[in-house]
Parts: sequence; C-alpha cells; structure tokens
Amino acid sequence: MEWEGVEGERSESQKTYLNFCPCLRKRNGQCGCLGEYRDILGQLFNWSGIFYFPDREEMEVVMKLKSFFFAVVVMFLCVATNGQASGDYRVEHKNAIVLAMFGTTVEPALKGLLNIRSKINAQYPDTTVRIAFTSNIIRKKWQHRAEDSEYIKAHPEIPADVLHVKTPLATIADLQNDGYDSIVIQPTHISMGEEFLDLHTYVNALMHMGTLKKAKYKPFHKVALGRPALGTYGQKHPYGEDIDTVAEIMAPDVTLAIKEKAGLVYMGHGNKYFPGNGGTYLELASKMRRIYPEVVTAIGTVEGYPAIEDVIGTLKLYGVNKVILKPFMVVAGNHTINDMASDEDDSWKSILEKNGFEVIAVTKGLGENDNFANIFVNHAAEAAKDAGISIK
Repeated sequence: MEWEGVEGERSESQKTYLNFCPCLRKRNGQCGCLGEYRDILGQLFNWSGIFYFPDREEMEVVMKLKSFFFAVVVMFLCVATNGQASGDYRVEHKNAIVLAMFGTTVEPALKGLLNIRSKINAQYPDTTVRIAFTSNIIRKKWQHRAEDSEYIKAHPEIPADVLHVKTPLATIADLQNDGYDSIVIQPTHISMGEEFLDLHTYVNALMHMGTLKKAKYKPFHKVALGRPALGTYGQKHPYGEDIDTVAEIMAPDVTLAIKEKAGLVYMGHGNKYFPGNGGTYLELASKMRRIYPEVVTAIGTVEGYPAIEDVIGTLKLYGVNKVILKPFMVVAGNHTINDMASDEDDSWKSILEKNGFEVIAVTKGLGENDNFANIFVNHAAEAAKDAGISIK
C-alpha cells in the first residue's frame, strides 16, 4: 500500500521502519519482504504479526527474547522425548517355577512326577510352571523317543514337555527369553545330595550375572532354590523339622506293616561319592522307630552308605523276619523294578529272601502320595517367600 504523506512528513516510527526495511526505500513505501504488504502506519509489525513496536530497538530486543524462548521450548521437547525413549524404561517382573526332577524313563513311573506338577499347578494357577530333568541319561532317552513317531503314536499319554524335556539351565534360559526374571527352582530330590548342590551352584551363578548398565537390566531379578524333601543346611528351616514332616507322612506305610506284622524297609538312591548323604536316611529311620515303636524301620541306599548289608544287620538286631519293601524315591522307576523288586540274584528282594526274610514288595513311588507331593509345594512357597518372589 502507498505511504500517506511526503518524505518530510513521515513519522519517527515510519522513518525507523524505513531504516530497518531497505525494500521500502526502493519501492516507494511498499514492503514485500514477506510476500505481502504490511501497513506500518503508526506501528511496526514483526514477521508473525503478533507484536508491534514503537521503534526499532524495542523490536530487536523482543525478537531476541522470542528467539530465546523458542530455543528453550525446543530443548525441553528434546529432553522430554529422550526421557520417554530411555529414562522411563520400566521392568515388569515375571515369575515362574521350575521343577528340577531326576526324571525317569519308565512310563508308568511318571505318575509320581506329574502328580507333583499337578499339585504345584493347583496351588499356583497364575504362575508358569516348567519341568526339567537333571539326569543326562534320562533326558537323552526321552529326546530319542521324541524323534520316534511310532513311539509317540503308541504312547499318546506322554506329555509334550516330558518328550522334549531339557536341563534346568536350558529351561531357565527359555523362561528368561520369554521375559521371566524371577524364578523359583524347586527340586524334587529326596535329600541334599550331589544334584541338589549342583542346582545350588546354578542359582549362585545366575544371581551373579550382572550388566554394565543399571541393575534393572540384569537378566535375572531373583532366583531362589527350594529345599529337598529331607531338608538342607541352614537355621531358617532346620532340616530336622523336614525329617519330622516326612516321618509323619509315612504313617500309611507303618499301618500296612502293622497289618502284615512286618518290618518296614525302604530303598533310597544314595551317592557313593557324597559323604554324609546316608546320615539323613539313618536319622529318618531312627525318627520313625521312635514315633512308631511297634514297627522296625530300616533304610538303605542303592549307592553308598547304608547298603543292603547294613539294612539286614538292623533287621536281625531287632529280630524281624518279614518285611514290607518299598522304594524311598519319588518315582518307582528302573531302580524299583530292577534293583529292588525283580527276581534277579542281586535285587534287594532276592538278597533279603536269601537271608531268610519274607518279602512283600510294593512298587509305588513317593510322588504318588499326595501328602508327600505337597512337601515340594510347601518348600517352593517358602523359598519364594524368603526371596520375595510372588507366586500365586
């Protein structure tokens, strides 16, 4: 638009804007710096049309302030975006239970293991439960069966997680890959032997796995190890109390022995390389003889001490001539079928009979006893509570 007035009659504000905008001087008062005309009569507008200024100095000051304010806003938005991307990272802890079992290759004997798993699932329906076998030989046997289509067809009752069972470490790794970082490992072992101590080293190693980043980025938040049936060392859960619990649960066997007017002989697994393993069995037998004085109870192991010879010595000491022979194992697997109850010359049944004892063999694993299975349910709960892991 045209300027009103002549050169000599321009106001001070008009003169200021002429000095600020050179195109006005060239175009006779018509400003096209922004592609359109601006009416500056009596006031000055900046490019946004928001502010007006009486002179050039005020315009420059406000423009600088506005630029500073814009820079601060941009910086704030950048920081907020970065915080959203990394600083606000939150870890959602997911909990699971791994049942670490020795395992068995005898299909009917799986009942003991699956009963324990059923009890755990029933008690903690909202917690993921996985099984793992600690025996290398047994796992490989199941792996071969999993590749045999004829075997699978003939045994539809075998669960998929048994056919494809893994080691405890591999099972834990699968859970961690699925986002679980708080895990309770509950062994279904009878006593604190070699394999339980192996699990203990696994837990220590997993809990010491760190990261260069913050602690919340560690692969595992918490890993806890439950106790075997007959307990382990430590003051918080004295093993003697676990032995008392087991002794009370064995009452039905005592009832059967009383009915048959017989002694009670248990065959445990044992370990000839682990010192002191047999002491737990001897303490349990002594406890049962005290609380069930009407029945003589003796416990031996397939490997290590006490052996079958020690059992026979105890039976002769008490004048026993008839016995109920049972496995003191979670499953009635190969040891029960072959080493305990078979007619082979070196089976316990045959050895006892050769020494003048009448034998009634009962081939039923401890895991099939609901009360015994619940021992592991309770031990898992206590391990989780001690570690601050929520299982429900």
